[in-house]
Amino acid sequence: MVNHMKTTLNIDDTVMDRLRRESARTGRTMSELVETALRHLLQRRSPVSELSPLPSFDSGGALVDVADRDALYRVMEEQ
Repeated sequence: MVNHMKTTLNIDDTVMDRLRRESARTGRTMSELVETALRHLLQRRSPVSELSPLPSFDSGGALVDVADRDALYRVMEEQ
């Protein structure tokens, strides 16, 4: 069973003129040409670009052991 959905698209006049000419030249309907073009677009896989590494920095080390609650409170009270 083949399902079709009817829809409305806004297409630039120059693109529509080319679509009509291509339809007449090939003997295919405009719907067939648009569907084929969309299938090609959606099936095309874009190359996966490698992400650049995240920046790193030296923080100079921890000023307090956050697991030591008393030491953490002392440092927070000093500021």
